[in-house]
Amino acid sequence: MSTDWLPGKRGLQLAMAKTWVSVLEQMDEKWKIPAIEKMALREGVEHAEALLAQAMAQDRNSIITSRCNEAFKKFIREMRRIKNHYFLDPPLIESDFVSLGLRPRDTIKTPIPTPTGQAIAEVSYPGVGLLTLHLKPVEGTIHNKRAEHGYRIYFGIMPAGGASIEDAAGLDHYLMKPAVTGDQLPHSKFSRRSKVLLEFSAKDSGKTVFFSIRFENAKGDQGPWGPVFSAVIP
Repeated sequence: MSTDWLPGKRGLQLAMAKTWVSVLEQMDEKWKIPAIEKMALREGVEHAEALLAQAMAQDRNSIITSRCNEAFKKFIREMRRIKNHYFLDPPLIESDFVSLGLRPRDTIKTPIPTPTGQAIAEVSYPGVGLLTLHLKPVEGTIHNKRAEHGYRIYFGIMPAGGASIEDAAGLDHYLMKPAVTGDQLPHSKFSRRSKVLLEFSAKDSGKTVFFSIRFENAKGDQGPWGPVFSAVIP
């Protein structure tokens, strides 16, 4: 099994484990790893090395191959356990990581850029009171997947002819006239998915709902407004 720290090939895994065995003995006073655990790793590596030699011989068979597989799994589990239990607290310094063949940890956080792309959606109608938004970037706009973490969907509902002042001020915040810009829409919903199902009340069936969508990153920074579009609630 390959990870971001463990080599994918067996020969390299074995070489790394043998390096660990040597380094752990040298760093005994600093890392305080119990002797029984160092012995388990050393014996596991020696056993796996012997079985690997047999598995690569011409007279190998399925039983030897299976034993070799299990031996590698065993010492890798021990490496992973030692790494998680002793190399994180207290943390290793950079030279320690290098001596073990590990990549030094990156302590500098990569900044999350502000979204720059615009978003739009196609609408489908799966049932009464239901709209499905199929969200996507606006073609031709700059799109940075890392920055544009998710979608902030803004929407507002307008009755036929527009809402009264009372209805516009009520809990539903109905629109008095068609929205032209996204900041005229009173409600919002966030989603990381590109397909979002919206359910509306039966009393809103036949009304027009206006949408505008903005990309939003993990810090809550938002990109520019997407185009305003509308749909009739079934």
